Amino acid sequence: QVQLVESGGGLVQPGGSLRLSCTISASRYMLYTMGWYRQAPGKERELVAHITLAGFTSYSESVKGRFTISRDNAKKTVYLKMNSLKLEDTAVYYCNKVPEWDFWGQGTQVTVSS
Repeated sequence: QVQLVESGGGLVQPGGSLRLSCTISASRYMLYTMGWYRQAPGKERELVAHITLAGFTSYSESVKGRFTISRDNAKKTVYLKMNSLKLEDTAVYYCNKVPEWDFWGQGTQVTVSS
């Protein structure tokens, strides 16, 4: 049974930074492209960043240049460093592989507010 455990969210002012972490219990973790998704109130869940086994990264236009995804394969952990946060980054953030499994972790709430 794969488990996804996200952490690191919180309340931050516009322009601030946070670093999210996601630990994956999957035994085949190293085979997967991993991604960070987010779901804002009343909106569909969207993929905002992903990273391949080789470390190649890709970002949605809304976060490009502000967010950085990375992974530590020894720790089976994926990170999302978020800088220059905006009000519209407020959402619950989830990690999952790309394409996603049909289950999700509990997510971590990020609230950007002045």
